[in-house]
Amino acid sequence: MIVIFGSINMDLVARVQRIARPGETVLSRRADSFFGGKGANQAVAAARVSQGGPLRVAMVGAVGNDPFGEACRKNLDENGVDVSTIRVTDEPTGCAFITVDETGENAITVASGANMALRSDDLPESLLSKASVLVLQMEVPIADSLEVAARARRAGVKLVWNFAPVPAVKERSAIAELLAVTDVLVVNEHEALAIADVIGERADDDFLCAGADISRLFGPTCIVTAGSRGAYAITPDGAQIHATARPIRPVDTTGAGDTFVGVLANGLAEGLEVGPAMERACAAASLSCLTAGAQAGMPQRRALEHHLAQA
Repeated sequence: MIVIFGSINMDLVARVQRIARPGETVLSRRADSFFGGKGANQAVAAARVSQGGPLRVAMVGAVGNDPFGEACRKNLDENGVDVSTIRVTDEPTGCAFITVDETGENAITVASGANMALRSDDLPESLLSKASVLVLQMEVPIADSLEVAARARRAGVKLVWNFAPVPAVKERSAIAELLAVTDVLVVNEHEALAIADVIGERADDDFLCAGADISRLFGPTCIVTAGSRGAYAITPDGAQIHATARPIRPVDTTGAGDTFVGVLANGLAEGLEVGPAMERACAAASLSCLTAGAQAGMPQRRALEHHLAQA
């Protein structure tokens, strides 16, 4: 089983000619709502490619007692995610405000709401004992994520930690504690450099150097996603693995990183090595960019396998 401990949001998306600069107002013809939250996105991505396979996916999260929360739970359930450990709180459901420009690039502001009420106790031992992979991100309280990670380590569960978004944590000790319990760290280029800066390593804008430093110093396999250049895995002994990205013309890159993480978790849980799991994840992330919305373009298992066979 794959267990996702993380955030659940409703995304409000406006398409613009270009993303506003500080102090500037830009106009959009309309705003659309989509299901989101990094945790929920990764759960849906994992569940869609798990359908027809041997694995189940469970979501541990928190939503508000409001229409957004009810809709988010229903959406996860309809995508094959176990929602029995999603707690309803007095806080409003998390909401993300997203602008997407003509090239498919985006800017995101998140109102966390109920996500900040998520606690480590919301993951019961009965569920953790069934997990082979646990996935964490940075949109819920870090102290509770660390406690969940420690429990997973003691239980022998593989931990995939997506260091996104980069939190306002500057102390090296806090980052070191996070990295020390992580088996596979997934970051983008900017996040890799941000971690390197916090731990006092000069990467000089070289994200591969940053990833190598992180892996060497703290022990996780560090996977750096690099958009159209694909993804790179760096192991603690310095070995590098590259997975290519499929050439596409993106409609919306929102959720591509979450698709990568969810499909990567599925591959690792099914017993794939990091390289093949990354290849599947890169292909799925590319496919997800062809449809607007974080979850709408996430591929089903059959579609992903067909795409990989053609490639």
